[in-house]
Amino acid sequence: MADPIKKVTLQSGKVRYRFVIDAGRDSDGRRKQVTVTMDTLKEARDELARMRHERRTGQLILPSKMTVSQLLDAYMASKKDDIEESTLVGYRNALVHVHQQLGHMRLQELTEDHVEEFVTWLLVGARRRGGEKGTGIRPSTADGVLGRLRAALRLAVRRRLVARNVAEYVTVPRMARKADKRENQREKPWNETEVKTFVVGIRDDRMFAPLLLGLMGLRPAEVAGLRWSDIDFAASTLSVANTRTMIGNARVLEKDTKSEAGERTLPLPEPVRLALLQSQVLHEAEKAAMGSYYLESGYVFVDLLGQAMSTRQLREHAYSLMAKVGLRKVRLYDARHSCLTFLANSGIPDHILAAWAGHTNASFTKRVYVHPTAADMGEAVVHLNALLGVGDGAPEAPM
Repeated sequence: MADPIKKVTLQSGKVRYRFVIDAGRDSDGRRKQVTVTMDTLKEARDELARMRHERRTGQLILPSKMTVSQLLDAYMASKKDDIEESTLVGYRNALVHVHQQLGHMRLQELTEDHVEEFVTWLLVGARRRGGEKGTGIRPSTADGVLGRLRAALRLAVRRRLVARNVAEYVTVPRMARKADKRENQREKPWNETEVKTFVVGIRDDRMFAPLLLGLMGLRPAEVAGLRWSDIDFAASTLSVANTRTMIGNARVLEKDTKSEAGERTLPLPEPVRLALLQSQVLHEAEKAAMGSYYLESGYVFVDLLGQAMSTRQLREHAYSLMAKVGLRKVRLYDARHSCLTFLANSGIPDHILAAWAGHTNASFTKRVYVHPTAADMGEAVVHLNALLGVGDGAPEAPM
């Protein structure tokens, strides 16, 4: 058999060694071939052996001129029919920085060093708005950007465009996370006393029932999407199956729940059931008062003309009530955290807690949504008192 490696003399007189290898067929059935040129005969033979082995094992990566930006476009196209529009917008926003800094590079030339340098740039110079331009974005935001890049590179590995995911083991430095946590301490969710103060303070508010739904653990988008047809007063249950969220804080998007686990039926606490009944009576009175101007929409959270309101309106109304009652301002979404923390502290099993929240992973619910305070740890002190001898026979405190 003829030697597939040919000696080639360039015009400059330099000698090179070249071979052509079959690399399968393209989507149209045409044969694909790759031409490789090396400096020495040994290098050419080693490369030929390597490529033949990878071809036999299905691991051969063909040379490609695809850029990182082209990969990101392919990744977004692959997600179009898989995730919600609002999530797609979030993905697209996260990838803006990748397009800017790495998009021009050949995908097969991207290295782990490039990704680490990119993460450093995110933390020191990537800010575009919401602060001084040219400063760093927060580590949590950088995490989201890096996560999307990792996911896009996983697609490249699956499609045999690259041999490995060079972002797989790159992380945001721990020191940056710790510094950010010190400098940007987030307001803690309300404790039990604050929740009760809010409930008492808003009892006469027109939006009392929708706000109670948030305090029983529903997401703001689930509150805004709840319809009267989702409530079974006889069985004292409500079904979470529809949401109304916002894109860019401007456009309302109506869709089903965030995940399959999010579609759930919850028992109604008696105070919430009564508030919803009172709200239903109020809506009927408003409908009678407005006459033909009232346009029945079927939603629980509506304006005086019966039209569905948005999560933005729910949030702004809640903030105004927090100020009126004299409570510290927290995110409306944190009412959900307060509810789940209370349930966890009350001994509700993890799997029930996750099901109530609409999560598939109980450990995620506990890790992200449950925030025990020092006061919540009082029961632990009782047990430690017994362990450490406080009580009978304990040493007296010094005078």
